[in-house]
Amino acid sequence: MGCCIGFSILAGAPRFGLAMLWLFTDRLTIAFSSFWIGLVGFLLLPFTTIFYALAYAPIRGVSGIGWAFVVLGLILDIGTYTGGRRSQENYRTA
Repeated sequence: MGCCIGFSILAGAPRFGLAMLWLFTDRLTIAFSSFWIGLVGFLLLPFTTIFYALAYAPIRGVSGIGWAFVVLGLILDIGTYTGGRRSQENYRTA
């Protein structure tokens, strides 16, 4: 049950989900060697940052299907930015 709630939060509000990951787990500190990399990911690419942090393994890094999830996160981030721009243009013309 908690897993479903967690994924719902991550899907609906990725920055809030990242904040919860940072507060309640150590996934972000394991995945990123620097605070600044995590902060830039939080500000610019939240879905990609989430998927990278969840797919990262301490010894071998991200491999295999983990990279597919990271690419999916990048596609979601790009879609969020372009979808918002398209919606804004439709609002102006209406």
